[in-house]
Amino acid sequence: MNNRRQFILQVSVASVGSGLFLSANTMAQTAALAETDPQAVALGYKALATKADTKKYPKYAAGQNCKACALYAGKPGDAAAACPLFAGKQVAAVGWCSAWVKKAG
Repeated sequence: MNNRRQFILQVSVASVGSGLFLSANTMAQTAALAETDPQAVALGYKALATKADTKKYPKYAAGQNCKACALYAGKPGDAAAACPLFAGKQVAAVGWCSAWVKKAG
């Protein structure tokens, strides 16, 4: 009987532990992209498009932002979403980077 209780306790603890690990892993994959991230710096990413360096990136024009970019993986109304350029991070819908490409349609 004692072995059975220990087994059930160990299985319960292992289940909770693996659940916490998976939750932490999921949260890490959906972290907001920091403007100081090396990839973000390389592409001139700004969480607020109007803060884009227009001298360094003259291609920027008013109205360009991540939610209007072909690479943005969010749905209308999302405040942030994934972008294939920044694996495991979310970009702000109102953000911008130099890889901006107009969304079709």
